[in-house]
Amino acid sequence: MSNPDGKQNILVVDDEPQITRVLKTTLSSQGYGIRTAADGEQALKEMKGWPPDLVITDLRMPKMDGLQLCRAIRAESRVPIIVLSVKGEEAIKVESLDAGADDYITKPFNVNELLARVRAALRRAAVPLEPETTLIETGDFRIDIPARKVEVNAKEVHLTPKEFDLLVYLAKRPGKVITHHALLTAVWGSNSVQQPEYLRVFVGHLRKKLEPEEGVPRYIITDPWVGYRFEPGD
Repeated sequence: MSNPDGKQNILVVDDEPQITRVLKTTLSSQGYGIRTAADGEQALKEMKGWPPDLVITDLRMPKMDGLQLCRAIRAESRVPIIVLSVKGEEAIKVESLDAGADDYITKPFNVNELLARVRAALRRAAVPLEPETTLIETGDFRIDIPARKVEVNAKEVHLTPKEFDLLVYLAKRPGKVITHHALLTAVWGSNSVQQPEYLRVFVGHLRKKLEPEEGVPRYIITDPWVGYRFEPGD
């Protein structure tokens, strides 16, 4: 939801005043409407009266941290979320993606990279993933794209927004090996092609939710060193 004057709103959440000042100055200079919050609780209160088009949040904060904030937002909204993390926190980056974040930037961050990630996230949110297809019925799957509903063997499976987007991209190309690069570009954008952890996290969780037998992939098949292939079943 943009401002009446056409600006896109970005909510910056961080308990470090220096970081919020830098982000507010940088993003305001690019024409975005900016508000800030010092923790997750304050961010959720802010969002009730001022729906943002994008949320940028730190992970380690008092009261409600970034992971809790991601989960709370995802329970009600698909607004893009970019998390800020300290270099070396690989485990928490993965956890933040699982909690619903769309992307992450490592502190200290490059301003140009930050702006590129922001533009990419806003573009992806504005353009639905291949909207011409509204229903996929193939093998064991029924995927209602507008309703974002997935059924496997007539049983509904609940997916996060990015899990759903990844499944849809694969399901539209059954039996075809899709490279890591193609999947990363299609679902997360061209700036993410050097981040293979995105795929490892989301394919792993898709398998846990979709596969009938743990550790024996039937629907999402790995093609070593190349990518993944979707097999919808009989």
